[in-house]
Amino acid sequence: MTEPAQTEAQFAAEQQQRTRQGVLFAIAAYTIWGLAPIYFKAVSHVPPFEVLAHRIIWAFLLVLVLIIATGRMQRVVAAFKAPALLARLAVAATLIGFNWLLFIWSVANDFILEASLGYYINPLLNVVLGMVFFAERLRRLQWVAVALALTGVVIQLVTFGSVPWVALALASSFAVYGAMRKTLPFDSLTGLWLEILLLLPFILIWFGFFAQSDSSNMLDNSWQLNSLLIAAGVITTVPLLFFTGAAKRIRYSTLGFFQYIGPTLMLLLAVGVYGEAFTMDKVVTFSFIWVALAIYSIDAARTHRQSVRAARRLNT
Repeated sequence: MTEPAQTEAQFAAEQQQRTRQGVLFAIAAYTIWGLAPIYFKAVSHVPPFEVLAHRIIWAFLLVLVLIIATGRMQRVVAAFKAPALLARLAVAATLIGFNWLLFIWSVANDFILEASLGYYINPLLNVVLGMVFFAERLRRLQWVAVALALTGVVIQLVTFGSVPWVALALASSFAVYGAMRKTLPFDSLTGLWLEILLLLPFILIWFGFFAQSDSSNMLDNSWQLNSLLIAAGVITTVPLLFFTGAAKRIRYSTLGFFQYIGPTLMLLLAVGVYGEAFTMDKVVTFSFIWVALAIYSIDAARTHRQSVRAARRLNT
């Protein structure tokens, strides 16, 4: 084998290894997110806002260590020289804080099915926000997918008289948060720490003056409960690190196909482990959403193949 051919073969092998790593990281990230209800059920006797507070405090410390270890502190300092960007990030932080709080509440109050539905809806809502805020044109099959999802929600409202408000609130808050973060020049780790930093003063004030539950004083808690509360920082940070690692190694369009692992695991936990009823209104809504996502995924795969073929033609 000649030297250029050997170099090309080594590059191809390295790329395959990076892709395999990316796939494993993506599976790990979405699996942790999908199994997160197990953790939040374990602390469901603690008030949801208190769990959120621990999530923010311990994630703040853990991500700070990672910021220092990866040499990102200069990026943090630079962010404070751009108050307009920080103000926008504060809005995004409020949205993700609300999203975290609602998810914690939904698990504690047996709304895991609706939380699952929310994260199934999220990709379709992202498409709509792309059209509204980023002037992205929807392809025909994307219009069909969005229309089907909307139809499922309307049928639940009209026929069964119920609104999946937890699902809609989770999906919309996370989608708007994602759209805002897309416009801000912060990498995921730096942005996460800044968001937590912006929320932290309010959490500390609440802990100092308003927290009155039996578990709010960690000195009175068992070591098992304190360990669980501290683990909230790990639950927040570790899947994000896996996700970031995956995003660096595989195409973002490919990464999108793994996003259904999370809500699917939530669905299985809700019905199979925690005994939530899969009632007819949920069957109808989920069915419409699943069909919509199938159409959305087929369109995304077809568009990706067309882009790859076009790129190959340009390079020949």
